[in-house]
Order: sequence, then structure tokens, then C-alpha cells
Amino acid sequence: MDKQGVFAWVDFYQEFADKLLQYKDNRQELIAKVKQIFDRIGLKLPTLDKDNQIYDLDPFTVFGLFNKSRMKDSNRIKIVRAFAELLDVKAEVPTRFDSIPVLFPMNATFYSFIGDRGDNDIDILWELFDAALAYSHDGGGRDRLCKYFDQAIKLPGVGNSKLTMGLYWIAPNTYLNLDRRNIWYIYQSGKMPSDFVASLPDIGGSLNAQLYLEVTEKVKSFLESSESAFKSLQDLSQEAWRYSEEVNQSGGEPPTPQPGGDIDERETHYWLYAPGRGAEMWEQFYRDGIMALGWNEMGDLHGYGSKAEIAQKMSEVFGSESSHSNDALTLWQFYNEIQPGDIVLVKRGRKDILGMGTVESECLYDEDAGEYPHFRRVNWTDKGHWKNESAFAMKTLTDVTKYTGFVEGITARIIEDRPENPEPSIDPGIINRKPPYTAEDFLEDVYMDEASYETLVSLIRTKKNVILQGAPGVGKTYAAKRLAYSMMGEKDIERVMMVQFHQSYSYEDFIMGFRPSEKGFELKHGAFYTFCKKAEEDSDNEYFFIIDEINRGNLSKIFGELFMLIESDKRNIELRLLYANEKFSVPANVYIIGMMNTADRSLAMLDYALRRRFAFFEMKPGFETDGFRAYRMGLHSERFDRLIQCVENLNNVIAADESLGEGFCIGHSYFCNLKEADEQTLSNIVEFELVPLLKEYWFDEPTKVKDWTNNLRSAIK
Repeated sequence: MDKQGVFAWVDFYQEFADKLLQYKDNRQELIAKVKQIFDRIGLKLPTLDKDNQIYDLDPFTVFGLFNKSRMKDSNRIKIVRAFAELLDVKAEVPTRFDSIPVLFPMNATFYSFIGDRGDNDIDILWELFDAALAYSHDGGGRDRLCKYFDQAIKLPGVGNSKLTMGLYWIAPNTYLNLDRRNIWYIYQSGKMPSDFVASLPDIGGSLNAQLYLEVTEKVKSFLESSESAFKSLQDLSQEAWRYSEEVNQSGGEPPTPQPGGDIDERETHYWLYAPGRGAEMWEQFYRDGIMALGWNEMGDLHGYGSKAEIAQKMSEVFGSESSHSNDALTLWQFYNEIQPGDIVLVKRGRKDILGMGTVESECLYDEDAGEYPHFRRVNWTDKGHWKNESAFAMKTLTDVTKYTGFVEGITARIIEDRPENPEPSIDPGIINRKPPYTAEDFLEDVYMDEASYETLVSLIRTKKNVILQGAPGVGKTYAAKRLAYSMMGEKDIERVMMVQFHQSYSYEDFIMGFRPSEKGFELKHGAFYTFCKKAEEDSDNEYFFIIDEINRGNLSKIFGELFMLIESDKRNIELRLLYANEKFSVPANVYIIGMMNTADRSLAMLDYALRRRFAFFEMKPGFETDGFRAYRMGLHSERFDRLIQCVENLNNVIAADESLGEGFCIGHSYFCNLKEADEQTLSNIVEFELVPLLKEYWFDEPTKVKDWTNNLRSAIK
């Protein structure tokens, strides 16, 4: 191919990269020039940071200003010509841009916006840029290149495809672009010799610098051989683009990012989402900065290990007339597959788009949220009404990433309709604003006296690991989350996680282990590992991991080598994990709260090695607390008063029983949250909750069961 024609851009891009390098330590001047360029050519400057400000800028994002999909060549030429004039680039300004990979407009910066990015993120990108240019000129500084490549690829929103795209821009004779089209063409299209493809390393997992350079060098060596019809990386990229378009238009299998694995390691995904029936919740979700799902009967989605488990639970809850496969997939994708940085397109019906936004959090669960307890925080950037010609799928949630024509078309229309000076969709503070929650709130919600509360907080601060133990109904689970909120000073559910142990719960669920996948088995991180990594990145704030029914699990099996790491004086000490060649530590800002029911006779005693690492706090029935007395008086029910008096007398008998003791007393939570204390309501508590408990306690003393059953029944007559 004629380099001076089709690939005339190569010389310009390489010289432009060298000119950019002089701004590595003078980025404010570069920002001023970028603003000047867009003012001069009369184009609107894209949003490059929060609130349409530019606080800092990396060189790859500068290249991205004129390498975006849906951008007219005439505008690209205007931008590069203006850069050439201001930066004194001598190479001819290109008028064709064949084989150049481009970014989606909604994901066109190589850094997260201020407030979400690390202090050194943009510095890392500049160091990589510098090292990559030096390596492309003389092959020197390979170790330095590898160092910053491995750091940059882990930055939020970068990933394999975007980073290698940027390297190809700045030195297209040196670096191979690993976007979807190239990867598909090389590994899957059948256009490359099979023995050559077999010789390439598998890049289906995490990409690092050594692996990337190995692939690049093998591809370049092949291109230089007599076997290849192409002689440059640009020839290869051009043909990959041409042939993939031919396949797409012919209705064949489109290029995918999976040559045996997810090669781009998580490019931005696009999701079509319905906010409630007929989009009835859209206005509220827009104001709150969230997307949410219903199915509140399913409980916390963190408790399910597969789509099959969700479908099985749906059959139990909603009936087995349907397989519930679509709904189970929706819940699984909402919890497990959507990632921060993904784009959400809000739909109504089969053809209407109402808005667009960027996902900002993992899946969260709020048991007090009513009908829509499962949610993610979203920065809604656009709100309006756009009509689509073809009908959407009827599902609540659909991954539409592979439908590039639809995605690029609708996002371009939305972006074009944005006002020149858009108003923020919501007050920027609302998304991160958490309701305050104080010790006074805790004492009002949980029937515990102030002295006990202060003792409990002191234990957690000192020991870092506490088990709340007590009789049935003393409100251990109810108290645990609220205890965490009170210590944080706000109701921040993102810093609290709850799991429930059971006989089948394992180390693989808790820390990590191999799980079956479509490709065989892959290493999956468990709940505690993920939570600790999250807390590690936010060391200024406290995080609370809550374990319900902690003594129902095989604790030695579940905790494994963490027996030592959870000790208060062993926090931040690293230990190599069983399944991974990495060292792991439990951060000092993670507190563990466990709950155990002292009346469960079927449970073995806690492992001593674990027991000595926890403080044990006994939660007692709160009938005598000020809070419960106020609640009791507010009901204005003599029948309720008589029943409570009877239960207190019963507790005295249980506590004095040598085979039982205080740990078997009846707790106050059986009687909480009653709107009215009529005879039927209280009778249901007695007959279906208290009497079965007494039959279990005194299974060998039927006379005692009969006597106390009669006493309880008489109290509510």
C-alpha cells in the first residue's frame, strides 16, 4: 500500500507525539493550548473532567481528541491542523485516517475524573508515554516501559484495548493495537495461518507488558516473513477493519473480544435498562443518582453463587410455573456483570430512550429501600427523549455492547442534543451524600442501654473482631448494621457487607477458589477478599464485615490462613494465599462483627483458635431498656403489657433452669414493630413463635410446656 497516501498519518502522529512530550512537566500550558485550539476552529471542547473543567491532562487523551468514532474527517483535519500550527509539527497534515482505531465518545479519557482518580494516575500515563517513545526510537529502556505499562493498564477505565490503542497512535511501527477488530482478525477470523496463531501466547486473561511485547514481536516477525501478505502493523490493522466490516454487513459472526478469553479485560459495556414498569421510576432514580431493580423478596444478591441459584430461589418464592431464566439472568448481570464505568441507556417501552449515564458503584443492597432494594449509583449525564426505529428487547436489562451500530448511533444523537452549558443532572453532592446516623439513633432503634453500647463500641475499636451472642430474638442481626452505621457516623451501606455462614460455606466463598466457567475453571475472589481490597483503597474510612450465624460454618475451613491475619495486632501483615501467588493482608480499617445464637443446640463450639481472636458481647432481652418501655407505653395495650410481664417471668424460669440458662431467654424482637397489639396479632406470636420454642427447650418436660403455654395464652385474653 502507498504509505504516502493511505498511511500518511503515520509520520504526523509520530512527530506530534514527540512534540507533546515537551509538555510532560508543563501540563497547564498544554491545557491552555487545547482550549485555544477548540476556540479557534469553532468546535465544542469535549468534557474532559468534572464540571467541564480541565484540571490535568495526559498525552493519550490529547490524541483521543481527534480519534473518536462518529467524528467527521473534516473535523479531525481541523483539529490536527490546529495542533500542527500551535506545536510546530512539520509533517504533512493527514487527510485520511485509515487503520486508526478510535474511542467511543463516552469513554474518551484515559483517566477517571477528579475525585475518582488517584493522585498519580495522570503522572503514570505521562511516564508510560515517555518510556514508550524512547523505546520506539532506539529499543532502549524496556524495563522502564514494562514498569509503567503494568501500572497504567490497571488504572480505572483504561484496560487492554484502550492502552494498546494509545501506544499504536504514538508509534504505529512499534506497537500492536489490541482492539476488538485486530484481536478477532488475528486469533479467530481464519485469515492468519493456523500454525502462526497456535504459536501466539494466550492473552485471554490479564495482559501485562511482557506478554504484550511478546505478542507484538511475534506479529511483527510474521509480517516481515514471506508468509505474510502484509508488511506493516498499519496494513494489518487496515485489513482487520475492512474484513470485519465485510463480515458484519454480510450477517456473519461479528468480531468479538474473545480469542479464547476476554481479551480487552473489560472494555466499557453498554446496558439497555428499564427503570420500573413503563419507566415509572425514572424521575426518582434520576434525582437519586441510581439505577435499581425490584424482586425485594430475593434478599441480598451477594448471597447467590450462580444464576441457577437465583432461578431456584425464584421458583420457591414465585412458583415453578416458569423457569424464571430471564429474570434470574437480569439479577445476575445487575450484581455480577455490570461494572463501574459502564454506560446505561434508559428505555421506556420498545422504542423510547429517556436518558444515559455512567455506572459509579458496585451492586448495593438496602433492606429498608422497599420495592427496589438492589441498586447501583449512576452519574446520569443526559435526560430527554430519543426515538429508536427498531424495537428493543422486552427484558429489564440487556447488554447491547456488541450492537455497535445501535450504540454509536443513539449515543451520538444524545451527545449532539446536549446544551452548550448543561446543568448538572443533580446536585453533585447528592450522589455521595449519606444520611447521618449517630449513637443516639442507634439507642433509639436498638433496645440497648447506653453503657452497654459504649462498652460494645470500645470492644470493637480495640479488638476489631466482635461476636454478638445471645438468645433468640434479642435483635443481633438488626443491631449489627446499625452498630456499624453509628460508628461510621453515617448510613453508608457501601462500607458494610453481610454474609451468612452455613455448613456448605467454604474458603472458596470467603477468600478465593476455582469455580466452573464456560472455559473450564477460573479463579474467583470471595466476599471477604473483595471487601478487604475495597477497604484497602479507602484507608481513611472504617469498613464493617458482618457474619450472620458465624458458628454454623466450618470456621477452620472458611478462614484458613486468615486465623492470624484478623488479629488486631496482625493487621496489614501480609501472608501468601493458598490459591494465588500473591500476598494478602486484612486492613486495619476493617472490623468484623459476627452473630451467634446461644440457644442453638445443634451447633458445635467455636474453634478455640478463632474464639481467642474475638471479643464476645452478650446481648440480652431489652424489656427493661428505656427504648422498649417507651415503645410499650406507646401501644397503650393492657393485653400487651400482660404478655410482656408473662414473658419476663418465663425468662426468669429459663435462666434458672440448669439445662438452659440466660442464653435461652426469649428476646424482645418478637414483639417489636407492632402497629397495634390486638388479640389476634399477639396470639400469632404466642402460638407460632413462642410455643414451638418452648417445645424445643423442654422436649422432655411436656407438663412444663403445657403450663407455660397456658400462661401465655391467658395473658392475652
